[in-house]
Amino acid sequence: MTFLSGYIGIIGPPNVGKSTLLNRILGRKVAIVSPKPQTTRNRIIGIYHGEGVQMVFVDTPGIHKTRTPLHQSMVASALAVFQEVDILLLMVQLGDIDRVLFFPLLKNLKRVNKPCLLLINKIDKGPREVLLPLMAEYGRRHPFDVIIPISALTGDGVSLLMKELKSRLLPGPPFFPEEMDTDQSEDFLIAEVIREKIYLHLRQELPYACAVGVNRIEDVPDKNLLRISARIYVETESQKGILIGRKGRMIQAVGRSARMDLERIFGVRIYLDLAVSVEKNWTRDTRALRRLGY
Repeated sequence: MTFLSGYIGIIGPPNVGKSTLLNRILGRKVAIVSPKPQTTRNRIIGIYHGEGVQMVFVDTPGIHKTRTPLHQSMVASALAVFQEVDILLLMVQLGDIDRVLFFPLLKNLKRVNKPCLLLINKIDKGPREVLLPLMAEYGRRHPFDVIIPISALTGDGVSLLMKELKSRLLPGPPFFPEEMDTDQSEDFLIAEVIREKIYLHLRQELPYACAVGVNRIEDVPDKNLLRISARIYVETESQKGILIGRKGRMIQAVGRSARMDLERIFGVRIYLDLAVSVEKNWTRDTRALRRLGY
């Protein structure tokens, strides 16, 4: 049997469910999710291994209007995927077409000659009767190879998506070994889980001013334990106070949620030590961005 393989880019506006879809396809968490837009800041690779096939998915930051060097870095990372992958998945959500975000994406699509599938996500969140007219309108805007309604949250339509992708892959070798399902390091995954919990616990703008660095990971095998030391960076002293919270309650809540999630991911007990530091205006400082991994 001929082996099939290829790179597949997941692109789209912020908060349409790209990371949720990647986690659903792989059957485990490799990308963080939250109700807030622009949660994904880095490109994340997830590797799907099937019988006679390997699909390498590239999850990208949401493409949006940029305001700071951080946002410019995120969007540049996403736009580069148009040229780097074999198949594009353009993901939107059920509802009216957001012309401000969708039309610039179409301009980039018209510059590349490769298969592009349109996914209309979150069909579990709205009335199905709007779906056919919406699919017809998107079809008038661009000659997509296929338009697939899905729910990344429930899995509805995902098996059809996988069949459509497999039918468009070309013969090729596996790019990664079978035991590998992401290219992200332990440090990166830990930092991302901590950042996800900041997004979920803090409902203000503060999460966008947070970055996380992992200082140390120590394996204690005789105790089935990982000791993790991490530092959260914010831009101002007032943000630091909000994140720590009264009597340390907020940082304790973030740490507790992160620890529980990390224990599920790694299958061992976790001791998590979190500290908070001020890195003034890091989202606007290109040197600080590079130092923090953006």
